Amino acid sequence: MLGRPFRSLVAAVSVATLATTLTACGALGWAGGGGKNTIRVLMVNNPQMIDLQKLVGNFTAQTGIKVDFTVLPEDDLRDKASQEFSSQAHQYDVATLSNFEIPFYSKNGWLTPMDSYLAKDATFDQADILKPIAQSLTGSNGKVYGEPFYGESSFLMYRKDVFAAKGLTMPAHPTWQQVADLAAKADGAQSGMKGICLRGQPGWGQVLAPLTTVVNTFGGTWFDQNWQAQVNAPGFTDATNFYVNLVRSHGEIGAAQSGFTECLTDLEQGKVAMWYDATSAAGSLEGKDSPVAGKIGYVQAPVVKTQTSGWLYAWSWAIEKAGSHHDNAWKFVSWASSKAYEQLVGQKIGWSSVPAGKRASTYANPSYLSIAKAFAQPTLTAIQSANPRSPGVQPRPTIGIQFVDIPEFTDFGTKVSQDISSVIAGKKSVSSALSAGQSLAATVGKTYRG
Repeated sequence: MLGRPFRSLVAAVSVATLATTLTACGALGWAGGGGKNTIRVLMVNNPQMIDLQKLVGNFTAQTGIKVDFTVLPEDDLRDKASQEFSSQAHQYDVATLSNFEIPFYSKNGWLTPMDSYLAKDATFDQADILKPIAQSLTGSNGKVYGEPFYGESSFLMYRKDVFAAKGLTMPAHPTWQQVADLAAKADGAQSGMKGICLRGQPGWGQVLAPLTTVVNTFGGTWFDQNWQAQVNAPGFTDATNFYVNLVRSHGEIGAAQSGFTECLTDLEQGKVAMWYDATSAAGSLEGKDSPVAGKIGYVQAPVVKTQTSGWLYAWSWAIEKAGSHHDNAWKFVSWASSKAYEQLVGQKIGWSSVPAGKRASTYANPSYLSIAKAFAQPTLTAIQSANPRSPGVQPRPTIGIQFVDIPEFTDFGTKVSQDISSVIAGKKSVSSALSAGQSLAATVGKTYRG
């Protein structure tokens, strides 16, 4: 969300990757080309997907099915997928979609349900998929429309050594006020170190991802159950004021331009003592080349009025309804989301690269736990406690924790995020930003009430 969480770490080479991929796969005619034993996959260019490209020859060897990839950066992927699935052009058989798109894509009749395949596939083990992830990829009709490639929630990361040196104690389940107090005390603990990093970069999947989880636990929401906008209501306002004040008082330098990647760098380089963000960051922080490996503690997302507040996000495989290769498409999906694929990644690329966050069995695998012991259980707890259907204190009109699961959110959410970033930069007030956001959301809500 990613915006999102899972920002691509290879954006700089995305064009080269795409060109190489299309050349390697032959770039056969997309509209109906490729033959009955070839499927076409539209895929985001995140590192885990790049690993899959290296390993797809194993799938072809097992099944005789060739795979043509189109690999795009996240924003381009979303635009392309929207065009493809809404038109049902059948340029692709499978696409990586998230739990943001899949619910309303399925409601619009753009996706093929997978239930009949799951009923016949004895090895896939749908029951092993973590319940919140599976739930987020299930349509309103109860059918399964996506299978996860990897998933994440959010949690709070902090420098254990810095806290010990300052005599600070991190609660296992902190409140946001406790976090604010700790940020103030950790500010300046080392030369140039700030207390906390929070995203401020514009984007519905950047600053609004963590901020919306804060809104939820402060008692706010974008819409009530009747699609009445609540952007300038007390809960939303209190949360935004808290978030802005915290990041401006004790947050990273250049917060209005900081997203996932910038905060990851700041924590690795000792520029901040804490960071609230995606659980997926832990793999990088604990990597063999990380300067802070072994120094980071992980606790659950801070709360105020709710028991949990971590978000939920999963890049997942979906099959286009207009496709003519559904059986082969399922074979690819079941391979790429399987336990066996995780084993293949661990053995061929390394266990730190396993696309985790989707299966319970991953967190019982000794090989994976040998490299993920510091963050595996906190990640699993965060994902299992995420509640996309009821993330706040009031009923919601649609699912989603860090986003509103409607296509219009990409537009009005982005506009609101731009105003929030301006507030963080000191160029606008919270009240003016949320008043503008209320107007935008009210227009959308009126459409849905109608």
